[in-house]
Amino acid sequence: MKIVIIGGTGLIGSKTALRLRNKGHEVLAVSPNTGVNTITGEGLAEALVGAEVVVDLANAPSWEDKAVLEFFETSGRNLLAAAAKAGVKHHVALSIVGTERLPENGYFRAKLAQEKLIKESPIPYTVVHSTQFFEFLKGIADEATVGTVARLSPAAFQPIASDDVADVMADVATGKPLNGTMEIAGPERAPMNAIIARYLQAANDPRTVEADVHARYFGSELNDQSIVPGEGARIGKITFQDWFRQAQQPK
Repeated sequence: MKIVIIGGTGLIGSKTALRLRNKGHEVLAVSPNTGVNTITGEGLAEALVGAEVVVDLANAPSWEDKAVLEFFETSGRNLLAAAAKAGVKHHVALSIVGTERLPENGYFRAKLAQEKLIKESPIPYTVVHSTQFFEFLKGIADEATVGTVARLSPAAFQPIASDDVADVMADVATGKPLNGTMEIAGPERAPMNAIIARYLQAANDPRTVEADVHARYFGSELNDQSIVPGEGARIGKITFQDWFRQAQQPK
């Protein structure tokens, strides 16, 4: 089966491509760097010839509110139109747990707009809502830091390893369309400030962490239901400790 991965050279895309190739599928992992651009349409029709499944892992180069919305709406429309012409039978997209619960977050609004386009398309689909990746814990800490103190929400947080995400994306790409949304998360849930503090300590980072119920997570105040999955989510296998140990190993 031919599977095209949009954003196929990124963190999740490259890992998903490897898993699908190991299962014996024909995988075309594309990005603007490979000559396939969902914004301009360059190379898109050619890439989708003969494809049965498209996995959309594209990400915006800018997270500014207007720019990110324009990216996901333009990319989504172009990709869905090209996929429909090519006769694609399953459109898979990766999104974020909590998109519908944090409307003041510009990135989440953009992902929600992308999901709306997918659901209104005639192509059978599956949307995967993932919690935040372990790989982005440093970025969360950096965003929250002033001086030597990171002020973070104590709201519930359940990050996941990118390897677990790639396992799910490969399984979904080779399964039947849900025509709906599924949620995935890591195996450990704790307050965000506690998980970030654990990460900084493990990384020998001297910053301290303070809990602040009004601290914003990329523009949004959180509560315990904001960015954690509901019942029935698929739970990954990789713990923080296992992920961190693996991340420290020489490449």
